[in-house]
Amino acid sequence: MFRQLLSLLSSMVKNSQLLSKLEEINAILQVDYKDIDNIGVLTGSTGIALFHFYYSKFKQQEINASIGSDIISSVVQKINKGYHMPTFCTGIAGAAWAIELLREEDFIELDSDALLGNLDDFLESSLQVDKRYNFYDFLHGNIGIGLYFLKRYENTASTELKSNYKRYLLKIISKLQETALIKGNTAKWESNLIFSEKLRGYNLSLSHGISSITNFLARLAEHSDFKDATITLLQQATNYILQQHYDSVTSTSCFPDWITTTNEKSKNARLAWCYGDLGIGISLWRAGKILSDQELCKKALTVLKHSTKRRDIEEARIMDAGLCHGSYGVAHIFNYMYKETQEPVFKETAIYWLQQALDMAIHKDGYAGYYQWRGGDNPGWRKEVNLLEGISGIGLAIISHLASFETKWDECLMIG
Repeated sequence: MFRQLLSLLSSMVKNSQLLSKLEEINAILQVDYKDIDNIGVLTGSTGIALFHFYYSKFKQQEINASIGSDIISSVVQKINKGYHMPTFCTGIAGAAWAIELLREEDFIELDSDALLGNLDDFLESSLQVDKRYNFYDFLHGNIGIGLYFLKRYENTASTELKSNYKRYLLKIISKLQETALIKGNTAKWESNLIFSEKLRGYNLSLSHGISSITNFLARLAEHSDFKDATITLLQQATNYILQQHYDSVTSTSCFPDWITTTNEKSKNARLAWCYGDLGIGISLWRAGKILSDQELCKKALTVLKHSTKRRDIEEARIMDAGLCHGSYGVAHIFNYMYKETQEPVFKETAIYWLQQALDMAIHKDGYAGYYQWRGGDNPGWRKEVNLLEGISGIGLAIISHLASFETKWDECLMIG
């Protein structure tokens, strides 16, 4: 009884700290949002709009809903003036998805069939067909655009538009079928792994790879219009992923990030949304539920429960707090899995990573104490406001943890 009381008091203190951090984030995002060039939900202004609307509901503050509405108005104006980036991450597909979600959540009132239907021909024409590149990429290619088409397919009141979205989605499925490398009961897709090194192979990640295809196919297979076209490919894709499980017990991750065309596996994967076991695990979990495959669900849970044991920040390669590859993203996935399963280990692990995230707010000139780490050709620390890597995503994760209502914003990361 005493231990339970201590746990409750600790949770109350942590929630108080999270609420204080959320209020810091809100104060910044009420000001620092006007100079964002991109409009996509992950790295553009509509992701910040999602924060304001959810914060408005959480705190019952109308000023945030007003800011969110201003952001959406400015996005529509940009598109009308010729903004033409199509992608989900930075462009029109992501922005239109966010607008549709806001309407679905009753945050805004608009005729999305009239407003968004005008974008369909452009987005359909933007679907990539060149298999030499990562044409299916979730953030920057067909899967992201497909996720928007699926949202509209599910929500439109127009029979004609629904028929159009069905046609667009079947086109994407057909392209995935055409380009899949099928061997036995497995399917995989080749893409660029490291472009500058001309390294090609089979990316397993949720952000850019086969886990995103699996996740997307599972979402499509929920609907009778797509079930027959997707179910076999979904099973083949999950079989391929499962075959890539490390044989060696020396690796702390269950799966590599990728496999090269010469069948070499990358080394131990990080603990993150973008790459590694968490994105793979939640995609396998979704596929298992859709396929009514209890064995696949068990395998997904084994992967995710293994991930709960990885609590060394250096080993997990967690350097910042953002959703993409940081501690709030890890905490949010474990929080999601607790809601899915009610298994205490996921809740306890989510709370652990929330504490790590709070402890990372040490940068005096950062946003609410946070900097975002970016590697690549120009590595370094940056202040960032966007959803994928910055404080609007951190704020949304905190809201999802604290709120008494369900949130749907994480569908934009293929989590919810």
